[in-house]
Amino acid sequence: MSHHDTHHRSYTLPDPDTQAEFYQDVTFKRLLAWFIDTAVIFVICVLVLPFTAFTGILFFGALLFVFGFAYRVVTITTGSATWGMRLMSLQMRQSNGARFDLGAAFLHTLGFTISVAFPILQIISIVLMLTTDRKQGLTDLVMGSVMINRAARY
Repeated sequence: MSHHDTHHRSYTLPDPDTQAEFYQDVTFKRLLAWFIDTAVIFVICVLVLPFTAFTGILFFGALLFVFGFAYRVVTITTGSATWGMRLMSLQMRQSNGARFDLGAAFLHTLGFTISVAFPILQIISIVLMLTTDRKQGLTDLVMGSVMINRAARY
């Protein structure tokens, strides 16, 4: 795919040069959202422990993985953002500018999960978020998606 095709494909996404406010502070806000989401997932898993007769303690990492994956897919599908992202006024958009649907939410969560599983990929993703025009991580670049500041509602 040539550069022209890629640029044409994302024509409805905010332009980082003329609409820079959509990408301002996104990387830092994304980090804060990640901490919020991680805390929410941890609390959900702790609340689930009694229902496992506390045997969940033995596989708590697996609980975090399963509930974290489900939490991200469900919240991104329903609002194009996790609860942490919503608190930070962030929203994810697909390459055509549309909000995320179930398929896109699943693919992005899968990419995020793979990046977390391999620290080198997570480091590459963070470097990309800090250096690319649209503040895109590795999964975003592969999918053509972006994280933007949600437009204020008047």
